[in-house]
Amino acid sequence: MEARLASETDLAGFREEARLLLRQQVPPEAVRWHTAEAQNSDHFSEPGLDRPREIARAASAIVPASFLRLCEVVVLHHDPDRFALLYRLLWRLVHEPGLRNDPVDTDMLHAHQMAQSVRRDIHKMKAFVRFRLMADGDAPPLQLAWYAPAHHILEAAAPWFAKRNPQPRWAIFTPERSVEWDGRKLHYAHGVPRSRAPAPEDSDDAWLALHRGVFEPRQGSEPEGP
Repeated sequence: MEARLASETDLAGFREEARLLLRQQVPPEAVRWHTAEAQNSDHFSEPGLDRPREIARAASAIVPASFLRLCEVVVLHHDPDRFALLYRLLWRLVHEPGLRNDPVDTDMLHAHQMAQSVRRDIHKMKAFVRFRLMADGDAPPLQLAWYAPAHHILEAAAPWFAKRNPQPRWAIFTPERSVEWDGRKLHYAHGVPRSRAPAPEDSDDAWLALHRGVFEPRQGSEPEGP
């Protein structure tokens, strides 16, 4: 059975698909998980729009809240098998209640290791992103940075930068997606590979041209607040 998700971080879609699969008693080995191509996409489609809504909730009700919190982090990992791992754990939690009390289960340990890797990556992004401040004509000053995280963490980290950074305008470009803060809302756009990113020694004009090319054609896209 094919299970398709709207993006690399489509947690809501994963939960909907997992509930449907549990309802139909589809074992983990019978499911192939796919994500829509997210890299260099201007925006992600809304998760779950085509999914059935009349899904039984009884199976998911017995899943511990700690596992749901674990899912929120593990879906940000770059491992393409992360959704298969999470569904396998979900299936086992439903059919093997003793799993929640097993501290050395291989699948559970693997998921926790993936979550720890994601948390470290978020911490590193917060610590190592270096903005370049530049004048932008008559507009307020603009801060720009390029960074390559190891996992799909941009959307998880961006609200922290919005609260932390006192400058009214900034943008971070990553290979997968880019984010801009206009002083009020976050806006997401396509990513910028390292080959297209200006070098540190390049002029402000090169950075401003990149910013215009990524964020000015965003008519029709929906901003997202922190």
